Amino acid sequence: MNHKEKLLEIYETSISCKSNFLFNRTKENLEFLKNIIESQKGVYTVLITLGIHKLLFPNQDIRYHQDNMEGGFSGRSIDTKFITPTLKNLKFPSMSESGWLTRSLEQPYPYNSLYNGKIGGNEKVKKVFLDLVHDIQHSDPRQLIQIIQNLLLFGIEIREKNKVDVVKIENSDLITINQVIQLLEVYFERNYKISGGSKLPVITFYSIYSILCEELKRFEGCKLGELGSHTSSDRTSKSSGDIEVFKKGKVVESLEIKYSIDIDKHIVNRVYEKIIRYNPKRYYILTTGNIKKEEYDEIMILVEEIRDIHGCQLIINGLLPTLKYYLRLIDDVSELVNRLSENIIGDKELKIIHKEVWSDLIQQLKRKSLYQL
Repeated sequence: MNHKEKLLEIYETSISCKSNFLFNRTKENLEFLKNIIESQKGVYTVLITLGIHKLLFPNQDIRYHQDNMEGGFSGRSIDTKFITPTLKNLKFPSMSESGWLTRSLEQPYPYNSLYNGKIGGNEKVKKVFLDLVHDIQHSDPRQLIQIIQNLLLFGIEIREKNKVDVVKIENSDLITINQVIQLLEVYFERNYKISGGSKLPVITFYSIYSILCEELKRFEGCKLGELGSHTSSDRTSKSSGDIEVFKKGKVVESLEIKYSIDIDKHIVNRVYEKIIRYNPKRYYILTTGNIKKEEYDEIMILVEEIRDIHGCQLIINGLLPTLKYYLRLIDDVSELVNRLSENIIGDKELKIIHKEVWSDLIQQLKRKSLYQL
């Protein structure tokens, strides 16, 4: 039996599992973890990987999570091959590839009290994680299965909460471009008090580009690239921008979308590096902020240099004005709203609150009561 099969076997038992006997400390730590899983997907994934591996290989000290450690094993490769793909299929919280891509978890030290990584950004998350690793290492098989069952039950609860219904806009005559812009402005600017809000404009432009690629002659024969993880750094993203348009396998247009960030020379120079590497014909930097006043002239000179030296047309513009222009180009603005609803509800990086707020806004849009927001 491999790790995927073992995980699915325990998942089947978790569905009908109502209560487990666990030590008080373990129960308290699991309860704490339950409330932070959506912002600590790496921690969640690593714990499941360690638990499954311990069941399959009882003699393995799972605290030694890298194969370059004496007596260690490669937790990351097991996670990448078996655990994360299975969590995705179950629609559970998961990372893009592996929990071990989280820098604080990939440090080359055993997961014990001396571990140096700043897990979760605070000492409480780190302590809970290391306590649970200790419990996984030292529990008997029955208790270990109960720990894993609890972790999977949390995933089931989050999956069910994420099933937010969004009403479809059926009559396109009842919605205007200005209403859509107002809707999105309210949606972007809401204070969610949780990470993920910066991806909302990216999903919006991804949705409208999916329509543009179908309707505009300029994009004839083009294909929209898959929407990647918005949490990936430039070092690991392996893409030219947040959104990419391909033609015959080559990037022809890219977008970099910034949320509440002013554009400076550093951002433009970093984009120039991507332009040189990927050779798009057009590159958009869109922001809800502005171009830094003190760097404006230098940035405009750099834009002209990129055009003259490389040939790429770099366009820096406001996010909402660009969106309003694109809305004038598509046949039916209600199609954007409906397609955006599908992408928001289906996105695994957005939190439940982002989906619930969108659902509420669509309800208000149908009642034409956005002025009340």
